[in-house]
Parts: sequence; structure tokens; C-alpha cells
Amino acid sequence: MKTSDFYYDLPKELIAQDPLSDRASSRLLVLDKESGDIEHRVFSDITEYLRPGDCLVLNDTKVIPARLLGVKPDTGAAVEVFLLKRKEDNVWETLVRPGKKLREGARVTFGEGLLNCEIIECLPDGNRLVRFDFNGIFEEILDKLGQMPLPPYITHKLQDKNRYQTVYAKNEGSAAAPTAGLHFTNELLDKIRAMGVKTCFVTLHVGLGTFRPVKADDIADHKMHSEWYHISDEAAAMINGTKKAGGRVICVGTTSCRTIESAALPDGTVTSGSGDTEIFIYPGYKFKVLDCLITNFHLPESTLLMLVSALAGRENILNAYKIAIDERYRFFSFGDAMFIH
Repeated sequence: MKTSDFYYDLPKELIAQDPLSDRASSRLLVLDKESGDIEHRVFSDITEYLRPGDCLVLNDTKVIPARLLGVKPDTGAAVEVFLLKRKEDNVWETLVRPGKKLREGARVTFGEGLLNCEIIECLPDGNRLVRFDFNGIFEEILDKLGQMPLPPYITHKLQDKNRYQTVYAKNEGSAAAPTAGLHFTNELLDKIRAMGVKTCFVTLHVGLGTFRPVKADDIADHKMHSEWYHISDEAAAMINGTKKAGGRVICVGTTSCRTIESAALPDGTVTSGSGDTEIFIYPGYKFKVLDCLITNFHLPESTLLMLVSALAGRENILNAYKIAIDERYRFFSFGDAMFIH
């Protein structure tokens, strides 16, 4: 199967640049994965498609303000350090710009000396290991100096950092938000639980690789980026109990889907624990756990578009996207949602 099989033409003005004032007021395209039938609703109507005994699986990762703008103290040159993954207490794997000027031993200062770092290793893929020096608590300094790492297709400045977090974000570590969850409010979640629908939380720290284009012509030649996940004993038991009782497991977002599918045994039993996953889900994949998916609209030729195509069929998905474009839905991170059932 070719990467070009997942191309569609999106008018630029349909890329959502700002979040709506009311999270749950986004539009919701409901797609029947068997028939291809489509309904147009509002996200708060999701309650009409849920049943007592279902289980919503949500990713409680929290985005860190990972983009740091600083200067080289010796030259005053402007540089950017983007936090990817914490390796030790004060050592992080990062992306840096401009890379040519940031070799081993180079130093960068941020916030007029509030935070400093030294490049301690240049990695084979071009990333850098950096060691930070500071007085105080790193997370508090980062919150003060760092910027939210919005996707490259969002050009507007985010007025409220919390709008690029889910209301249940808890475990810091993501470079991008699990955006399907942005549509939920605490009030909507309370209403869902009152219906007899269970909610459980898993963690997958979303990496920048989620935005990287698929460069291979044949999708089977694409290598997925690695992301860290954790599933608690309680969450695994809830998911397994739901399946055993005949309820549906409904993932909120592709990250929740990839997490539980990575941790599933061949018989569909989800195992608790932590690990790194490089799972790549594309048409032909047989889902072991997931029954339904709440998701946003994804970029052309992206691994996420391939994942939803594995669930609902490429033709159904591309037809739904065509209709969404005709109906002027809002696309990508701050855009509207789909429910695939």
C-alpha cells in the first residue's frame, strides 16, 4: 500500500488556528465503520452514542512548555532548544536550532541567566544531550520560560496555555497534546460517568514524531518513532473487565489506541506496566482490544490517517474526509472530532 493512497486535498483555511471557547461545542462527524454511514452532530452529543458498561480510555499525559528560546553567551546568537525526553535529572535529549552552532561544549542561557545549559553530546540522529544548570525547581522555571510546542501548521499564538492541555492532563512529558481529548469538559465526563460508562486513564507521552511525514513510498517501509507509555493495574483490569462483560472499549485518541494495542496479548488481554512502543497501525491490522475511536481529523499521508483507515477502511475514511471538507469542518489539533463506531 502506497503513502500516496492516503492523500487528500485540504483547503488551508480549514486548518483550525484557535481552540473554541467551549471545548464540547466542536462539531462531531459520526462514522459507522461497517456501512460508511455518516451523521453530523455536536461533540456534547457523544453521550447519545455511549452505553452503560462501555469504557472510555483516556491519555492523561501532560504537555510540557518544551520550547526554550535562548542565546549563546559568547556571541549573543539566538538559539532554540526543544525538550524531547528527560534522560536523567537535569539531562535531556533535545532538538536544537541552529545545529551547526551548537556542538559539544557549547553553552546556552535562557531568561537572562535564570536557566543555563551545556551541550554534552551530539547524537547520531542530530539530536543533542544537554545538561541544565539552575537554582530552584526546574519545572517552575520551565513553566516561566518555556513556550507550548504547538504543531507547525498552527501559526496563531496561543492565548491560554491550558487550552493545549486536556482537562484531565496529569503526567508531564509530552511534546504534543493528545488532541481528541481536548473536546472533553469535566462536566461532560461527569455526565458520561453518571450514565454508567467507565473511564480509565493510561499514559503515552506524545513525541514530535507524530508530526513527521511518512517519506517511504510503501507504507510498510516506514519506521515509527518510539514513545513511552504506562498502564496501571487498575486500568488494565477495567479494560479487561469491560471486554469480558461484553462492553465496548472506546479509545479517546490514537495515542490511547496505540497504548492499549501495544500492551495487548494475542487473545486481547491488556497487560499493565511501562515500556516504549513503536507500533504502526495501518490497513490490514487486526485490532485486539479497541472497539470504537474518538479522534480528530488528521494530516494527509500521516500515520494517524493510516490508523483510522485500519479501523474503518480507507475508502470510508477518505469519503468521510471529503464530506467534512464540503461541510467546512475544522481540521487538525484545534479542529472538530470524529466518532468511529
